Amino acid sequence: MRVPENLDPYRSYNFKIVIQGVVEGHFTQCSGLGVRVGVIRYREGGNGQVARALPGRVEYADVELKYGLTKSRELWDWLMTAVQGEVVRKNVSILMLDAQGTQEVMRWNLVNAWPSQWRGAVLDAMSQEAALEHLTLVYDTLERA
Repeated sequence: MRVPENLDPYRSYNFKIVIQGVVEGHFTQCSGLGVRVGVIRYREGGNGQVARALPGRVEYADVELKYGLTKSRELWDWLMTAVQGEVVRKNVSILMLDAQGTQEVMRWNLVNAWPSQWRGAVLDAMSQEAALEHLTLVYDTLERA
């Protein structure tokens, strides 16, 4: 059996978010990426003691992005289109980078994503932390490239 050369896990801090092919902002966290296949249970006729399972509805988890507040309005303006009832869907890619943070090693594509929720930065005069906004994305399908 051949053992792969490098089995070290990727580092969670080396990632980029690309929206429609453009790196937009400096994201500090990306969470919630996931998919769930629902289960439909049924009993076969004549054998009521055994429950079988079929795949059901597919649900994609909402993705939450945290990013540093800047003067850029790109993400805010995108959110406002949804607020006004005119959703603009964009393809969003989450890129996992190597340990040096230079080469892409994995990519997840959120197809037809749009912002569904925003939370403003916590403002605290006693803190020296960066002001972080939160943006939640919903999407139609998830691809791993």
